[in-house]
Parts: sequence; C-alpha cells; structure tokens
Amino acid sequence: MNAGVPSPLPPGGRGGAAGAGPFFFPRAEGLIVLLLVLLFAPIPAAAGLFGAERFRLDNGLEVVVVENHRAPMVVHMLWFKVGAADEPPGLSGLAHLTEHLLFAGTPRVPAGEFSRQIAANGGEDNAFTGRDFTATQIVIAADRLELAMRLEADRLANLDPAAPRIATEKRVVIEERRESVENSPDAALSIAVDAALYGPHPYGRPVIGSAAEIDAADAADVRAFRRRWYGPANAVLVVAGDVTAATVRALAERHYGPLPGGVAPLRERPTVPQQPPRRLTIADSRTRHPLWLRKYPAASARIDPAASLATEVLAQILGGGSDSRLYRRLVVELKLAAGLSVGYEPDLYDGSALEIAATPRPGVAVARLQGAVDAELRHAAAAITPAEVERAKRRLIAQSRYARDAVITGPLVIGEALTAGQTLEAVESWSERLDAVSPAAVAAVAAKILAPCRAVTGVLRERR
Repeated sequence: MNAGVPSPLPPGGRGGAAGAGPFFFPRAEGLIVLLLVLLFAPIPAAAGLFGAERFRLDNGLEVVVVENHRAPMVVHMLWFKVGAADEPPGLSGLAHLTEHLLFAGTPRVPAGEFSRQIAANGGEDNAFTGRDFTATQIVIAADRLELAMRLEADRLANLDPAAPRIATEKRVVIEERRESVENSPDAALSIAVDAALYGPHPYGRPVIGSAAEIDAADAADVRAFRRRWYGPANAVLVVAGDVTAATVRALAERHYGPLPGGVAPLRERPTVPQQPPRRLTIADSRTRHPLWLRKYPAASARIDPAASLATEVLAQILGGGSDSRLYRRLVVELKLAAGLSVGYEPDLYDGSALEIAATPRPGVAVARLQGAVDAELRHAAAAITPAEVERAKRRLIAQSRYARDAVITGPLVIGEALTAGQTLEAVESWSERLDAVSPAAVAAVAAKILAPCRAVTGVLRERR
C-alpha cells in the first residue's frame, strides 16, 4: 500500500528509474514513475504500443487485455478513477485511507485472507494511490487468474469496514505520514513547492493528506467516499500476461459482470491557477546536503497532447542522461553540482510540471549553482537544435525497446493513462506521435515553459 512514496526523479522524458538521480521526493505516482522511463517500444503501428484489446461489461467496467506469453504469469490490476485530488474539502488523505481499508476483509473473505490466498498460490498483491487514481495489483500464475478475479470482485462488491478497523487504519496512515513526510526534509521541500505551484488546486497538497484531516475522517466519510467512486462504472480492469482476450472476457463476465454498475461520477476540479513566481527556503537541522528544486507549470497529456509530447522531448534534452545539457554543463564541465535530474509527468488529469533538482557540490553556494542553471536554461530555450530533438526522440524510444518483455508495464502505463483522462488509442499511438514532434514544437514549448516568471524555486539548507 502506497501513497506518495519517495521515488527518484527521472533523468528526462516520460519517467525515471532507480538510480537516475540522487533526489527522492514524494510523488503521487511513485510506483508508476519507477517504470515509465522504460515504456514505449517502437512497435509497428498496426499492432499499437501494447497491442491491447478492449471491451466493456454491461455494468460499465472497462476491460483492457495485453497478451504477453513470455512467462506463465498474469498481472491483474483494477484501477479506479479517483485519487487524492478528488477528496472532499477538509478530508485530505481520504483516498489513501480508503485504499488501506481495501484490506479490511469482507464477510466471505475475512481480513488477511485475501493476501493469504494470493500468497498460498505463489502470487503477490498490493495497492497504491495517486493524485488521480487508486489501483490494486495482483501478480500470479496465469492458471490462477480466476482466483484473483473472484477475490477482487468480492472485495469490490462486499467491502464494508467497521468503525474500529477504520480507526486502526487511520493510526497506521498517520504513522506512515510521520515516517515518509514529517521525518523527510526533502519531502517537506517538495510539498512546499507543490503548494506554491498549484495554490488552492488539490495537487497542491500531498497525496497522503494532513494528519489532522486524516484523523477527522469518520466511518460515514469513508463509506460515502467509497460508494461514490469505487464501482465498476468508474473502474478499468487491465489484465496482462499469458492469457487471451477471450479467456479474460469469460472470467470478467462471470465474476465482475453480476456487480451493479451505476454511473461514473463527474470529476469536479478547480482550474489550476496561474501562480506568480515564488522562491522559498526551508532550513532543517537534519539536512547535511543542500538541495535546489524548481518546478515550471506544464500541460499534461490530457490538457494538450501535442505540447505534452514536446515537453517529454525537452525534458530528455535537458536532463536525459550524462550527455544531456544540464548534466553535462553543471556536473561534468563546471563541476558545480554533485547530481542533477529533470522530470516531467504527462499522465495527470489536470496540469503538470517540468521539474529540475540539483545538489551542489561541497563548498558550492546554492546561489552560484542556480545562476549556472538559469544561464543554461536561457541558452536552451533559445537554441534547441534539430539534432538534439532527433537524438532525444531516438533515445526515448531506445530506452523502451524491450519494455513489452515486462508483463507489468502494460497494466501500469495503460491504467495510469486511462485514469488521467487519456484514451487507449493515445497510449497505443505514442511512438508514432512522438516521432512526429518537430524541433519547432520543442523550441516553442521551451520558450513558454522555461520563462522565469512561471517558476517556483525551493531551497533546502541546513539549519545552524
């Protein structure tokens, strides 16, 4: 179970991988970010990126199947189109608390029995929450898919946690928050920068919520939230692995089909405001190494697909590896930074951000490092070359050449995209659309995004 787990910022493009950089920030899409840098293989257009098949049950449940016969296993992921940004005012953390309560048991499958049965059959189960989604995950042998569906369908239909269990999980979540947020100076900086960047929009608060608001939630709040959002009509089931679409359809009809559907609720979100530029500093006695973090507002793939693709290329040019512009200039040539990373999340329902983080070398003032970053960004915004754009596009595709070998990749990518308001067609055509991004489009995005008047800059320093 996971919400806002610290994960490494990517070196550029669509995501990051462990070891990509020295910075660890709480991200709503933490588990997803770890894999997204490996996503998009150059698959023939006729087949699409994953070659997924899709159908919908009568109760509204959308089902996507990705056949992958490399190993006799399956990944079963049930994605709900609800996350921390959909919580009622004053109840931040409710989505993550509800995710924890998915393991509270049902009359048919008591608490602990769900995971015990999955483990007894050689599988693993988990769940996680983001800004725009809640997801459950089961990885198990292909011939145990029906077990996974039977257990998950029972949980979807019959979960009704009692007040004592809700009180217990509230204490667990508050302790988790203490460990991952309150005891992490890096997390405090990232949360403060997000609050300044997004203002009153829900993206401006951490996925895990505030301790006071978590504590304030009662059984009625949990049940109302669950009734509204967690139903077949508001869910996407993604199954990948050694299965066929026909098999998945038959099992889904048997186990999910009888559940009542209802109507998917509308997402009522405020518009992400245009905030003035801000600079903030956090001093913490536990910090031994200063950290510099900047976030620029950027369009997500749902808001502006073309700009989002160009931003992925821009992020790759700026921070995609040791020969990227910022890394080469600041780490290798000037030796001002001990490490640097650039990240961008296209798969958000509302606005996103291009973010740059750097740790100065010992003895280097943060102000000097920032000045060098600004100088390089000014140069980048004015001088994106066709060769850089082509190299970045080829690298993004090359990084993902073998992505389909990993059975879990398809469910992660498809689930996050669909819960963020994108279409399966957009996911499947990613490679072709990326290849069509022009140098002019990347230059235009760079000039717009990298304008200093748009940025929020945060500095973490040691309190003396």
